[in-house]
Amino acid sequence: MDKKINLLAPINELGYGIAGKNIAKALHEYGYDVSLFVIGQPNFSSQEEADYFSDMLKAAKFFDNKAPCLKVWHEFSMAERVGNGRFIGFPFFELDKFDDVRVHNLSSCDDIIVASQWAKEIVEKEVEGSKVHIAHLGVDRNIFKNIDNATGCPPSEKLIFFNCGKWEKRKGHDIILPLFQYAFPEESNVELWMMCENPFLSPENSRAWVSSYSSDPRVRLIPRVRTQKELADIMSNVHCGLFPSRAEGWNLEIPELMSMGKHIIATDYSAHKEYCNSKNSMLIDIKRKEPAVDNIWFHGEGEWASLEGTEELIVDSMKSIYNRFINGKFEINAEGIKTAEEFSWTKTATMIDEVLNG
Repeated sequence: MDKKINLLAPINELGYGIAGKNIAKALHEYGYDVSLFVIGQPNFSSQEEADYFSDMLKAAKFFDNKAPCLKVWHEFSMAERVGNGRFIGFPFFELDKFDDVRVHNLSSCDDIIVASQWAKEIVEKEVEGSKVHIAHLGVDRNIFKNIDNATGCPPSEKLIFFNCGKWEKRKGHDIILPLFQYAFPEESNVELWMMCENPFLSPENSRAWVSSYSSDPRVRLIPRVRTQKELADIMSNVHCGLFPSRAEGWNLEIPELMSMGKHIIATDYSAHKEYCNSKNSMLIDIKRKEPAVDNIWFHGEGEWASLEGTEELIVDSMKSIYNRFINGKFEINAEGIKTAEEFSWTKTATMIDEVLNG
């Protein structure tokens, strides 16, 4: 290997950690000699995975001081880097405005990589003189593969909607349950599966979310899993992903569900626009934005999508999926599979390589 890179990234089963893990693997398989500097404590899903990364971790002890440094991390924390080579930041963010800290940190990067055109336009607007590139995140289709039948689902007497993502107002968790109950006030052949544990939330706030959703016996609260394989096993049973997010930096789970042939209901805003369209998703049209406020993580620093006025469309979309199911007309999301095939981690590495050597 004659191409070297110093990679700073978390390695775990949270959003940044999944991205960091797969980017490290993809760059290594693309031909890079990766010196891996883990942000936080690494969390490997198996001994086999730990062994895979061991050489990258050892290489960090003798890193090339002049090699480029890629940091996959928050846009407000770009100060620490490795070596004196070209420095590339790769953040994921949800809002359309940056405060002075974010502008200062991103201005320190020689180049900035983002995952979507939406994010690229925001950085170019907010960070004067920035060199911004796009590298999509990927899907491992060896893990997230579709069931080979007409519906893409195992036989089931119940239709299952699914949402995955940390408990947050940003994720639309404040409206999912009431709209589900409005759409299906008495139906017993429909369920809502929520995989939303948030390790960063206070116990009090976590209990409030759990208490609310536990009030409906048709809701299944699923604990966070340790591996992507376990996540895929859960996803294989569901029929439709439900993602009325106010803003997303990417949202790994939608392309993963698409890869498995699952149907998608999602907001037509932020990073969703990079892979959701009218052929592969039921889009929630966004008419306006509003100050991003949840009084926990967001305090009005920027704006996100307003879900006011979208309720009827979300309910109608859920009912449409349900009617297809009960009338025997439910089919696999073939367009979603086609879309997912366009998003591989190998392609992520290719796009990063083009930034480094293009």
